[in-house]
Amino acid sequence: MDTLVGTTPTSAPTALRKLYLLRFAFAAVWAALLFATADSLGPLSATLLVIYPLFDVACAVVDVRSARTNDGPVRGLYLNIALSTLTTVGLAVAVTSGIPAVLRVWGAWAVTAGLVQLVVGALRRRLGGQWAMIASGGISTLAGASFVAQAGKGDASLANLAGYAFLGGIFFLVSALRLNRAAKDA
Repeated sequence: MDTLVGTTPTSAPTALRKLYLLRFAFAAVWAALLFATADSLGPLSATLLVIYPLFDVACAVVDVRSARTNDGPVRGLYLNIALSTLTTVGLAVAVTSGIPAVLRVWGAWAVTAGLVQLVVGALRRRLGGQWAMIASGGISTLAGASFVAQAGKGDASLANLAGYAFLGGIFFLVSALRLNRAAKDA
């Protein structure tokens, strides 16, 4: 029986594929909800903003359990757990200060987590399907810098965060599909 939390090296691609599909679905729904509320920072948008990195923590924990046999990616995943936990706390505080503060915290997270994702993807490239994770990490780093820059302008909006999350979800979907193809080719 395939489970999301496998412990053998052969189950790691299967567990990753399932996790990536879950992350795509979450990102798509989350982005739609945030986009619908992006004009202001109300209770729903604030809750969504705090939930996103918290979901990332949960996914990284599941990922660590499925990747125990590979030290390189696991170290990066632990770093990601720490970054996403700090971001959850930072966003909980930032939502009380307005959209520019949210964009600064989210931007710093996107830069650092993007670099971690790029490294973890590179370390996992032998599993297949990781070029999308590598590209996503690089794009996340650039997007994070743009969020920080946008925070300093008068037209700060949460809509770009919705687009960022949806694009990240697409990368997870592509990687899941590539992992499936790599498993069939093996």
